[in-house]
Amino acid sequence: MFTLQNTSRSTKLTLFIIMAFVFIISLGIVLYYGDHFLLGTYEKLNNDDVKYVNSARLLINEHVLAYNSGHKPSTFIMPGVPLIVSGLMLIFGQHDGGVIAYRIVNVILQTGSIYLLFCLGRYVFNSRVALIACVLSALYLPDYFSSGVVLSESWFKPIFMLLICFTLVALDKKQLRYYFIVALLLTFACYFKPQTILFSVVIAFIWLLRKYTWRQMITYTLVIAVTFCILMSPWWIRNYVTFGHWVTFTESAGNPLLQGAFINGNPPSAGFYEKYPQYTSKTLFQGGDKNQVITAKRIMLYGLYYEPVAYLKWYLIEKPKSLYKWPYYWKDIFGVTKAAMDKIQYYLAIVGALGIVLSLIKRQGKTLLVLLSFTYFTLVYFPFVTFSRYGYPNVFILILFIAYLLYFVYQLLPGRKVTADV
Repeated sequence: MFTLQNTSRSTKLTLFIIMAFVFIISLGIVLYYGDHFLLGTYEKLNNDDVKYVNSARLLINEHVLAYNSGHKPSTFIMPGVPLIVSGLMLIFGQHDGGVIAYRIVNVILQTGSIYLLFCLGRYVFNSRVALIACVLSALYLPDYFSSGVVLSESWFKPIFMLLICFTLVALDKKQLRYYFIVALLLTFACYFKPQTILFSVVIAFIWLLRKYTWRQMITYTLVIAVTFCILMSPWWIRNYVTFGHWVTFTESAGNPLLQGAFINGNPPSAGFYEKYPQYTSKTLFQGGDKNQVITAKRIMLYGLYYEPVAYLKWYLIEKPKSLYKWPYYWKDIFGVTKAAMDKIQYYLAIVGALGIVLSLIKRQGKTLLVLLSFTYFTLVYFPFVTFSRYGYPNVFILILFIAYLLYFVYQLLPGRKVTADV
């Protein structure tokens, strides 16, 4: 999948030009804009990016992984970003040097993502569709924004792309070594976004569709499970030793789950407080993580029972819209405002959806895993608060299907013939 050995010289040249363009522009942006990309301030620690940097400094100086807990250890986040930032700070310093290094690494990852997008697009469709997707990605400003911010998405996206690519290879080759790589990527992704763990269900579903034998499925499951447990064990041991109880990933699901139960950010209707008089609008967020999970479930169940239309619309229509209708673009670049990017994103989402529908109509068999991956990482956020940051790692899939639709339309132009792979 990853080799360019049988790729034409012109295609290789075009791909490398696109990658060089992305690298140069992205590097120039992160160096020129610098802390323009900060979403919070180091003094107030009022956003995730500055909290990550603060966690990295505490990890270096006090050997404590803390987040939203002062100088005390916490299980509020997975350690992926703080570990990477702290590693870079050990080399480049704990102030601007470490943060700049993180952004430059983001640039490298963003450039590598172009190559992965080409490999995936070529495998699923063809080289021309893949190149169109790469061009679209190179012009997509939220990718450059992602390179500038100190958040997990710039790391999770290429890991997710690699996970899809190697899963495709593993499904085709049916060799243990590829499932071992899948397990490595799955675990690595969980160190940034723990919801990745259930991606294994997507793999199992395809096993069943392809009628794998029970022996094959059990063998591959054991490879993935054992590898996952070994690689996650440092995190599990740290949590148990520090807190005295088992923590698989984090203990912070309650707050986003509770926020996700609020329709458009509004607390539940008056009837909820009549049914649960122990709550008021001011006490909904009181208590620890477990209490907030209970509160969120009560709001969801109440809403689905007493206000089913409003809550079904919220969970099934409004939440996916909030993932993809708005761009992961919170700071202007090159004078392009968020309002302008909002309009572009709106049409990209529509065209991407049309591309997905077209691929289903044309029965593009190789798209199954890609579509299931997109579906999974959309559905998994439905119970929680949803916004563009969480939808961003999926946007490359929309771009891929936009490219497919554009190529299909191009093939319908006078004098063109629709090829077999479209």
